[in-house]
Amino acid sequence: MGVDAERECWEPRSGAGVGPLQFGMSPAEVAQALLVPGPQERAGGPYAQEDFPDGVKAFYDAGKLACVALDAVTGPQVFLSGFPLAGSDPEQGRQFLLDHAAEHGNCLLYTPDDSLSLTDVGVLLRSQQVGAARLTRPLFVKEEWLESEYFRDRLPLEGASR
Repeated sequence: MGVDAERECWEPRSGAGVGPLQFGMSPAEVAQALLVPGPQERAGGPYAQEDFPDGVKAFYDAGKLACVALDAVTGPQVFLSGFPLAGSDPEQGRQFLLDHAAEHGNCLLYTPDDSLSLTDVGVLLRSQQVGAARLTRPLFVKEEWLESEYFRDRLPLEGASR
């Protein structure tokens, strides 16, 4: 991917998933939805993590999809009210979320790493270092994880700015 013209575009589904991925899917269903035989890599940690081609990472809770992280450059692009969530300037992304929340009455939440999320939409905007620049990297998270202090404090932190 890497070039926006070639980048697949996914639609967010408030609190239910993103693109072809729906929260609650099994790892096999995620691979099937992504049209691949399986993940490129699996990682341990507090959640089962699977890394797929084209900048998609899936995180599972009790064997069910609970979070999808998209790479800032190689992942699919997702627009929220016309704003590109992947690969934008982090300050513009933060301001967009604040404005979107004010306009639509969304619930805002700052995570322990100072990322901003719209909990009722299920989107968390992190930043990712890409060469000399930092770019936005969206995570789509099931609402229960964002509303629970236990899960919120243990959200997948790879790629987070610290």
